Amino acid sequence: MTTVWTRGSLAACIDHTLLKPTATQEQIRSLCREARAAGFAAVCVNPCYIPLAAAELSGSPVNACAVIGFPLGANAGRIKAAEAELAVAQGAAEVDMVIQIGALKAGRHAEVEQDIRGVVQAAGAALVKVIIETCFLTDAEKAAACRLAASAGARFVKTSTGFGSGGATAADVRLMRTTVGTALGVKASGGIRSLAETLVMLEAGASRIGTSAGMEIVAKVAV
Repeated sequence: MTTVWTRGSLAACIDHTLLKPTATQEQIRSLCREARAAGFAAVCVNPCYIPLAAAELSGSPVNACAVIGFPLGANAGRIKAAEAELAVAQGAAEVDMVIQIGALKAGRHAEVEQDIRGVVQAAGAALVKVIIETCFLTDAEKAAACRLAASAGARFVKTSTGFGSGGATAADVRLMRTTVGTALGVKASGGIRSLAETLVMLEAGASRIGTSAGMEIVAKVAV
């Protein structure tokens, strides 16, 4: 059965995102104003902007979300954990962390799981999404990454940073949803810029969409 989306219900699935290295304070303020007006799920920003985003979103249902170990995932685990802990202390209600991609590809699964668990523990009550960067992984590696995220206590798995060689695909979202079942959320992110692309990802099993084109996407919904 096809879901009938309204602007409000679609916006509630979107993380309004600005992760460019050139982002300014005024652009973050504008992002937050748009998120409040549209009713997006979260505003996703680099950690240095979490205090500003949290202040701008105060009193609204929109969460401030920080990216952790972004975009390569190659930081030491204790650095990721400390980064997550600070972001939450400064107002982040969600954190999107990048896994140790090289460790996963080398089969060092215990190391990857511990890396994720460290962030989950440091984040406390904050919602942790685990970016597995699907463009660099085989299907077997994608499934393994999803299982490790679940085992480590994360609440979402996420396709991409948007800084790799490819972004979200419906096939990857379906694989991730099949792997985690209903236990975890699935966030599709990377290259999603149209309403049609958004609906394809949601139909494939995504429960959250990360995009910098949120306002343009919801404007295309009739009501």
